[in-house]
Amino acid sequence: MDRNTRICIVGGGPAGLSAGMYLEEKGYKNYTILERLDRVGGKCWSPTYNGRRYEMGAIMGVPSYYAVHDVEEFCGITHDGPKLNRNYKNGAGKVIEPFEPKKNLLKIPRLLKMKKQMKRFGELLETKYKGYDVNGHRGVAEGRYEGFSAASAKRQPVSGENPNLKDLCLPFNQFCKMNGVELVQDIWIGPFTSFGYGYFDEIPAAYVLKYLDFQTCMNFVKINLWTWKNGTQYIWEQLNEHLANPARLNSKIEKVERRDGKVYVTVNGEVEEYDKIIVTAPLYIPNKRRDGQVGMVDYFDAREDERALFSKIDYERYDVLACETKPEDHPEISYYVFDNMVPERLGHLMVYYRRWRDTKDQVITTYALRKHKDGPEVDYDKCRQMVLDDLKIMHNPASNVVNEWSVYYFPHVFSEDYAAGWYDKVEAMQGKYDTFYAGEIMSFGDMDETAEYSRELVERFF
Repeated sequence: MDRNTRICIVGGGPAGLSAGMYLEEKGYKNYTILERLDRVGGKCWSPTYNGRRYEMGAIMGVPSYYAVHDVEEFCGITHDGPKLNRNYKNGAGKVIEPFEPKKNLLKIPRLLKMKKQMKRFGELLETKYKGYDVNGHRGVAEGRYEGFSAASAKRQPVSGENPNLKDLCLPFNQFCKMNGVELVQDIWIGPFTSFGYGYFDEIPAAYVLKYLDFQTCMNFVKINLWTWKNGTQYIWEQLNEHLANPARLNSKIEKVERRDGKVYVTVNGEVEEYDKIIVTAPLYIPNKRRDGQVGMVDYFDAREDERALFSKIDYERYDVLACETKPEDHPEISYYVFDNMVPERLGHLMVYYRRWRDTKDQVITTYALRKHKDGPEVDYDKCRQMVLDDLKIMHNPASNVVNEWSVYYFPHVFSEDYAAGWYDKVEAMQGKYDTFYAGEIMSFGDMDETAEYSRELVERFF
């Protein structure tokens, strides 16, 4: 493609900013990033409280976040944040140690069985499911893999046939059952469901394992984590400052028309002309949101094939509260509440974080899911109250809520559409209508996967 091509990038989150970085590294200078908010970072949002930044969105990374490390190197920054740790409570607020045999004598047989299944699972992923950890979803429903390997920071292109990959279309609980490793769900649920990515009976295994490949999950288990002193948003603020063309904030895109080989974008009342457009913002939002956010199909001249495919997308209703506590009620550590990570406890507190261990004059952040595909959505205000009530049960009551956020989170399709080749159909449309699709839905809803997909998109098409 001509390096002078005029490229519009919709969205100033990790996917959009990374797309700008990778384009720039390939010699493209004529790109524009449009961000509707007054800040960059997307779901990496790190506000300030009492002089320190806390997290309302993404919290941490791991050493296998290679795309994030690309950004660090581009900007000359590093992961310099507080060391995180966590413990566990049951639904009644009692501290437990579910993975410590000496504290769970009656569970020793189950824990030993889990250990064997974990080893077996690692072997299965490397052999039976070779190619499972390639970024993106191209070919999975057809029993093949194609993309960049996640085995090392070099991320070499790989491809191959593996009919077993079709199993990844199944919900993760069914996938584990068919492979005789049901107990590994006890390990994977912490960094998956509590992080807002849904329940194992509804989410295809491909999503679970593209995000939590064996290496990444073990980093979470061993608490081998990266954090940033100024928050995850700082990564993307720094990238934005180092780009030749920083994102234009407060850019309200009213209309996009694609005709005669050009893309006409009406932004803040003015029409701008481009040759290509990369969409990293939501493609489809199935219901009216309080914040007024809409999907691409609502402001683009969306074609029939785009509407038909993107209407299959759903997303998680995942809510965050930042709460003050009295000093005597401040938790000594972050806590996971496994009892609440099941659909029957929809809307209840699943995890709450204490980011700064050296002071009690900071907020704690709480997280809850309020949607399962087979049931009604829990009302936001009801969920909010449930979480506050749960904090009392956990013996860490909130004295005040200083911030709250209900964000469009983890867009995905369900097993039937995944198995029917949804991803291959969308990938076949890349470049059609002079449009490219990136962002969370094309890979997974964490900052590294979305940035990595942008890298791959640029390598493939630009």
